[in-house]
Amino acid sequence: MAATPPDPRKRKLDYNVSQAVYDEFAKNCSRKGFAPQIILEKLMAKFNQTGQI
Repeated sequence: MAATPPDPRKRKLDYNVSQAVYDEFAKNCSRKGFAPQIILEKLMAKFNQTGQI
């Protein structure tokens, strides 16, 4: 039987963001039905691929 690949590892990131900026970001994410963590992961992946946000 073939081995299954391991699950991706999760890494906790510590970053400082203005409370007002984060609140606005979280509010806009909830309006659109997105999870803020998923948005950040997608942006980081795009930045790693293209070097731009």
